[in-house]
Amino acid sequence: MPAYRLDIGYDGSGFHGYARQPGQRTVQGELEAALETVCGVEVDTEAAGRTDAGVHARHQVVSFRLDGVQPERLARSLHKLLAPEIAVTRCIEVDETFSARFSATSRRYRYFVLNRPHIDPLRRHIAWHISEPLDVEAMGRAAAALVGEHDFASFCRKSEGRSTIRRILGASWKACSEDILQFEVQGTAFCHQMVRSIVALCVEVGRGRMDPETTTEVLEARDRGQARGAAPPHGLILWEVCYTKA
Repeated sequence: MPAYRLDIGYDGSGFHGYARQPGQRTVQGELEAALETVCGVEVDTEAAGRTDAGVHARHQVVSFRLDGVQPERLARSLHKLLAPEIAVTRCIEVDETFSARFSATSRRYRYFVLNRPHIDPLRRHIAWHISEPLDVEAMGRAAAALVGEHDFASFCRKSEGRSTIRRILGASWKACSEDILQFEVQGTAFCHQMVRSIVALCVEVGRGRMDPETTTEVLEARDRGQARGAAPPHGLILWEVCYTKA
């Protein structure tokens, strides 16, 4: 049966995360319902990664198998059904071995912080508002200590039987404008709440409540209680999924 790849983006504000859940409105649930409407059959999909409730995606990748698909026509039909919360940017046929999840070589996330005294109502769904000044240079040093392969148990919500060892390819903070700070992290994979937990710790460093060098101590403790919780979901965006091909 032919395999296909969908590239999508979504505003996660109105969804209870990406993955389908009984009784909850999710991105996967809406996408698979639209696929059934257009194709006339139930379609099981696989995504590059599962995002939490309130988390957005600029670039999410989904794969599925189905006979009789006209990719461009399907993309247009799905987009009409799912917009404006979900955008289907393309559909292409791929090699039968392609998996949105397992063929991905890395994922890139960005997190945005609105750092100014007063909240901006127009950006309240896409950035975490923090009123006190933050030390971006110190936050960058804290994040840099996490690059490499480590056990991120201190930064992950525990999932029975699943490893918390992950490889981070890059992590950095920068000021995008006078009031927006951006955290970017790229890794081969991430565990549940890992990015948001890293952001929360970095913000504590930026506030001056932690020394940047203590990041290594928190990491080595492998204890969830040593971190600083998780940043709010609405500032997080799945920015890009990378593949060697397709």
